[in-house]
Amino acid sequence: MAIKKFVVGCFYDEQVLFPAVKQVRKAGYKIHDVYTPFPIHGLDAAMGLRDTSLHTAGFIYGITGTTVALSFITWVFTTDWPMNIGGKPFFALPAWIPITFELTVLFAAVGMVLTFCYLCQLAPFVKKDHFHLRATDDTFVMAIECTEKTNEAEAQQFLESVGAVEINTQYRETGWWMGRYDKETKFFSEKAEAIS
Repeated sequence: MAIKKFVVGCFYDEQVLFPAVKQVRKAGYKIHDVYTPFPIHGLDAAMGLRDTSLHTAGFIYGITGTTVALSFITWVFTTDWPMNIGGKPFFALPAWIPITFELTVLFAAVGMVLTFCYLCQLAPFVKKDHFHLRATDDTFVMAIECTEKTNEAEAQQFLESVGAVEINTQYRETGWWMGRYDKETKFFSEKAEAIS
């Protein structure tokens, strides 16, 4: 696990958070993420995040479903097991459209859900670290990743100047892992002491 150092600022109002995100980016700090209890329109643009490619993935999965359906049905009814059903030709494309449509939707839906879960690192029994327990309740949390160029004291002062209420430094694992939060918290504190 790669343990990284973060300067974390908490905000109690979205009207303060939104301009703070822009100012932090303008100052050159690397924002790891911003955690909010509800979606904030335009926050992704303020953070400089690019548009998602999930719709492109959905199109690719859908085309794959269409290809699989048409290829399989064609092979079954023209080569493997041709049957004369009511005088229809073996290659009866209009009759195959409902099945082709359903497989297209199935591939696109399941593929996009799995892709979304992978990109967001969501899975059963997988743990993600939290920067603040109230981030899903009533607090807006901004985590600034400390790089070689980041001065921790200056970053804390800057967060305070843009309206952060609670400011602290934390060591966190940014990926996902299997385990329990109570044991991992102890592990993080030991790693933080070793790094400091």
